[in-house]
Amino acid sequence: MEPHTLAPPGSGGGGGDSVDVPAPFRAALESLARVQPRPEIELKHIPAPVRLAPYAHAVGARVAEGEGDDEVEIASARFILLYDPAGHDAWHGTMRCVGYLSAATDEEMVDDAMFSEVAWSWLTDALAECGAASHAVGGTVTRTASTRFGDLAGPEHTVDVEMRASWTAADTDLERHLTAWLDVVGSAAGLPPPGVRLLGGDRSPGEVL
Repeated sequence: MEPHTLAPPGSGGGGGDSVDVPAPFRAALESLARVQPRPEIELKHIPAPVRLAPYAHAVGARVAEGEGDDEVEIASARFILLYDPAGHDAWHGTMRCVGYLSAATDEEMVDDAMFSEVAWSWLTDALAECGAASHAVGGTVTRTASTRFGDLAGPEHTVDVEMRASWTAADTDLERHLTAWLDVVGSAAGLPPPGVRLLGGDRSPGEVL
């Protein structure tokens, strides 16, 4: 797993050198650098959007099974921090967190009428459990079923869940917010609770339901 290190202040939005970075954004970056993901989740810095806010920072996450040629990615995600010192009416604040994830899930889940509500509760519950003070939370949960034909490699039938979410952080302790989002990624990937090992080593996506 690549180490999660603090990116140079001012990168990914805002421009200028480190002395130009507002203290709240710097504090948020420093708190993000303290996040220690569970072993199954790999973190890395990714390019941040430059037009959504004066300052931005982004982290990518992925969960994979197997090794080498047998490795299969079962979930990928992004966490983006946007900061506008002047505030933003739609955010009701100055610091906005944006999350996106895509994960393979159990084929039976696509027909579960409650799946979207339960998936959304992964986020609201994680924010509460991590003590991530937030408001103006919104987003979508999408389920898609695909069937491969002909010579296209891969499983014949796949079902994926996508979640797009955003919320306003009420403080600069973004460690809690990224930790909450990684909990959501773990739930979407079907990972057991931290410290719990599944018998037989088989992952059962959606089993946490």
